[in-house]
Amino acid sequence: MRILFVHQNFPGQYKHLAPALAARGHEVHALTINQQAPLPGVIVHCYKVGRGSSKDIHPWVVDIETKVLRGEACAKAADRLNDAGFVPDVICAHPGWGEALFLREVWPTVPQLHYVEFFYASEGADVGFDPEFGMPDFSMRSRVRLKNANNLLNLNVMDQGLSPTYWQRSTVPEKYREAITVIHDGVDTDVVKPDSAATFAWRSEDGRDLAVSAGEQVLTFVNRNLEPSRGYHIFMRSLPELLFRHPKLQVLIVGGDDVSYGARPIAGSYKERFLTEVEDRIDPARVHFLGQIPYAKYLKVLQVSMAHVYLTYPFVLSWSMLEAMSAGCLVIGSRTPPVEEVIVDGENGLLVEFGSPIQIADAVTRVLNEPEVTSSIRKRARNTALLDFDLRTQCLLKQIDLVEQLAVVQICKK
Repeated sequence: MRILFVHQNFPGQYKHLAPALAARGHEVHALTINQQAPLPGVIVHCYKVGRGSSKDIHPWVVDIETKVLRGEACAKAADRLNDAGFVPDVICAHPGWGEALFLREVWPTVPQLHYVEFFYASEGADVGFDPEFGMPDFSMRSRVRLKNANNLLNLNVMDQGLSPTYWQRSTVPEKYREAITVIHDGVDTDVVKPDSAATFAWRSEDGRDLAVSAGEQVLTFVNRNLEPSRGYHIFMRSLPELLFRHPKLQVLIVGGDDVSYGARPIAGSYKERFLTEVEDRIDPARVHFLGQIPYAKYLKVLQVSMAHVYLTYPFVLSWSMLEAMSAGCLVIGSRTPPVEEVIVDGENGLLVEFGSPIQIADAVTRVLNEPEVTSSIRKRARNTALLDFDLRTQCLLKQIDLVEQLAVVQICKK
């Protein structure tokens, strides 16, 4: 079978699926603007976008114009593959940046399996959730509506969809949901696992050394970037009370200074803004900003964690939360979907209200003061990862089956 992956930053969500299909003997290709890492057996074709957005364009349509430009570039690259004789049996595409918009014009009959990650809303999801940043005005609601133009065009053209959680699928208009299968990307539980002997060593930019081990009072917080959509501001506000209650507590914070989701701050970075808010009440020798670190270091952070806080707006579920559970962390998560889809309060984690620093502090205190009592919660967290989200025994097998079924149908039509 010939399988084509389309992702702006390949491999993205396909880092396990693409090489697994190649290992099964399929001819696997990928179209991408930015290749993140080479994968065994996958032939990658990179292309460039012809130009940037237009000057003086109406601000509400900047987003869709950008996606059209990317879709055009991707379609032209696909057309070159077609002219060279490559016709896929199935296309696996992440349509979020517009790349899949015009693939149907190149290969009209080839089935498309889309990664359906999220459908935006002006209320009830990420926009307008946090009152601290204001409710969406007319202009913002209009921008959100237009941001879904790309989503709607792709939902209309896809043959099958794939969503990582049921809640993410539920954000899509109801008439499209039946065509969307829920399968998570998966966690490599053989790699991401508990280690009672784990240690983590770090030297800060100002030359201070840190060394902590599993079993010590270590609080962890992980995001790609430190920003409000992932509750960084709420977490920081919980630290003065936690550091006061627990004199031996060390706090490890992983994440960059940029913005992955939502609006950028008017000035500076969210990291500095909310650090400044509490810095006169925290001990900098016990709060460690690690930045974006190598994956092996990140795993050690999880393995030495005694309590791990994961907060999010109602939005896409981070891989880091499930990896924390797989590593045996006791996750203190926000009572928001899709966190509630995975964590049952008191069973495989603890839930707190998103905007409550005191609830976070109380939950962390419970974990630090009752390690023997909460050890069973850690074990059930690990079991959740094994039973429901394991890469090789659960998720990857289902993903492969879905792709191959679509390809077989297409081959039979030829």
